[in-house]
Amino acid sequence: MGSVTSIDGSKVHLEVAGQNGRPNVRATVGNFVRIEAGAAVLIGIITTLSSGGDRSRQPGAYASIDLLGEIQSVDGIKRFRRGVTCYPAIGDAVELLPRDDLRVLYQVSAAHMAVVGALYQDPDTPACIKVEDLLTKHFAVLGTTGVGKSSGVAVILDQVMRAQQAVRIFLLDVHNEYASCFGDHASVISPRNLKLPFWLFNLEEIADVIYGGRSPIDEEIEILAEVIPLAKSKYAQYKEASDRQVVKRAIGKSAGYTVDTPVPYMLQDLIALIDERMGRLENRVGRMHYHRLITRIEAIRNDPRYGFMFENANVGGDMMGEILGHLFRLDPDGRPMTIMQLAGLPMEVVDAVVCVLCRLAFEFGIWSEGAIPLLFVCEEAHRYASADRSVGFTPTRRALSRIAREGRKHGVYLGLVTQRPAELDATIMSQCSTLFAMRMTNDRDQAFLAAAVSDAVNLLTFVPSLGTGEVIAFGEGVPMPVRMKFAALPPERQPRNDMSGRASDHGDTIPGAAFVGAVVERWRGATMSKPSGLDAESSGSARLAREPGAEGGHGAALDQVHRRLLRRPLEAGDAAAEQGLRAPKTLWQQG
Repeated sequence: MGSVTSIDGSKVHLEVAGQNGRPNVRATVGNFVRIEAGAAVLIGIITTLSSGGDRSRQPGAYASIDLLGEIQSVDGIKRFRRGVTCYPAIGDAVELLPRDDLRVLYQVSAAHMAVVGALYQDPDTPACIKVEDLLTKHFAVLGTTGVGKSSGVAVILDQVMRAQQAVRIFLLDVHNEYASCFGDHASVISPRNLKLPFWLFNLEEIADVIYGGRSPIDEEIEILAEVIPLAKSKYAQYKEASDRQVVKRAIGKSAGYTVDTPVPYMLQDLIALIDERMGRLENRVGRMHYHRLITRIEAIRNDPRYGFMFENANVGGDMMGEILGHLFRLDPDGRPMTIMQLAGLPMEVVDAVVCVLCRLAFEFGIWSEGAIPLLFVCEEAHRYASADRSVGFTPTRRALSRIAREGRKHGVYLGLVTQRPAELDATIMSQCSTLFAMRMTNDRDQAFLAAAVSDAVNLLTFVPSLGTGEVIAFGEGVPMPVRMKFAALPPERQPRNDMSGRASDHGDTIPGAAFVGAVVERWRGATMSKPSGLDAESSGSARLAREPGAEGGHGAALDQVHRRLLRRPLEAGDAAAEQGLRAPKTLWQQG
C-alpha cells in the first residue's frame, strides 16, 4: 500500500504507492493496516486520506494511521495485544490487513466471550464482547432515537445471560418496549403487579412521594422523622404481643429503629401518632403543619395510582425477603431477568421508585457480600442522573452514582442507555469503561463522547454517518475499538411498545364516538377508587358490545384492533397479578 514517512506518537503518516496520483491499492478511512516493524507486526486504522502533494507540493496520495496494538506469535499461535512496544521506522512497508489477521484481532481468547454482531470491514467475521470486563467495569449504549439502540441493548443482554448464567439482570424499561425481547428468560413487572410497600422507602424518598416532586416543608419533614421510628416500633410490638391495647400503652421509644430502617409499619399508626402530637399543641400555627401532613398522606393513600405502595402493604407481615427475591430474581432456578415497566407509574413518583430500586440493588449487594452478581440497566439514564443539578431527584442521581463508583466491589454492575449523553452526569459516565456509540448528530453529544473516549478517537468522526444498527465500540469490553453492526433480532423479539396501537395497518377503519368514549371512561377510571374504576371499565366494554353500528358508514364502532388495544392491559396481566398475590408460593417463583 505504501511506506512510512513520519511518526508522531501513536500516529503514523505514510505515502501511498501509486501511479499518476492514483493509489495501487483501494483503501479508505476505517480500513485496518499492518506495519512490519522488525520482529513486530503493528496494527493500525486509517483515519485520514489526501492527495495533491505534501508541503513541497509533490504529487501523490497520503494517509494517516492510528496505531492500536500489535500481533505477537507465542508457540506458533498469533495473539493480538493492545498497546505498542516497538514503533515503526521511516520506510517500513504498510499493507492492508489480510482477512486471517483481521480474525486474529477478534478471536475468542477470553473465558467469557459473546458474539453480538459482525465487523463492518468483514461481515463474515463475528464481533465479540468480553462479558466479564463489560459487566465488572460498567458500560453505556449511546445513540439518538431510531438508530436501533433498544435492539442493540437486547442483543447485548441476551448474550450476557447466555455467557454468565449466574448474573441477574434488572432492566428499567421506561417505554414498555422490552417485554417481547427475552421470552421465558424474563419476568415482566408492571404497575399492575408491582409490590413496593411504602415502608421500603427512606425519608427522602417517601417525602418526594408525599410532595409530588416539589420541595418539602422542613417542619413537616421533622414531624415525619420523629414519628416514623415510633410507628416501626409499634408494629414490631404488635407482632410480639397478642393484646393491641396493652401494647399501645407501653409504646414510648423507637426500639432502636431509625427513620431509614427498612422494617414494616402501618400507615394508620403513623397518622395516629401525628394526630396525637397535634392534639397536644395549643399554637394554631404549629397545628397546621400536622394537619397538612395528615392531609397529604391521606391523599396519596387514597390515590389508586399509588396502589403498588399502599394496597396490602402489610399483608403477610415482613415480606422484604420475598419482595427482593421477586424484584431481582434471586431464585437460582428462576428466570434470570426482570423487566421493570415504568410507563404506567404516576410521573410524580417515578424518580422516587427508581431511587428505591437502585438503593435496594446496591444495599443487597453490600449485605450479601456480592454473592449474587446483579446487572442494573437504566434506560433513558439522563432522566435520573442529569448533569444539571437542578433537574431531577437528587437521591436518584446519588444512588446511581454510588453503583457506578462502588458497585463492582459488591457485585452490582451498571449499564446506561441514553440518547443525550451530554445531559448525563459526567461522574457517572466516567465510570463506564465500555462505550457503544451509535449515530449521534448533536454537537454537544459528540463533544461529550470525544472527552470520554481515550483511544482511537478518530473513529468518532464516523459517528454522525453510522447506519441503523451500526455501532462503534470502545473500551475494556471489546478486544479493540471496532465499527460493527449488531446482530438482527427476529421480528417477534424486536423491542416494541406494547401499548402502541398498530391501527396504521388498518387505515380503512376510523374509530368512532363509542371508541373515544370508552377511552375516556378508562382514562378516568385510572384515577378513581378501585370499585369505580372497575365499573367504568366494565361499562366501557358493555358500551362497545351494545353499539355495533354507532358510526353507520364506518361499520362497527370498534374493529378487532381497537378492541384488542383496550382489553390488552386488563385481561392476562391483571388476572396473573391477582392470582400471583394469592398463590402460596414465594413471589419470585411466580414468574
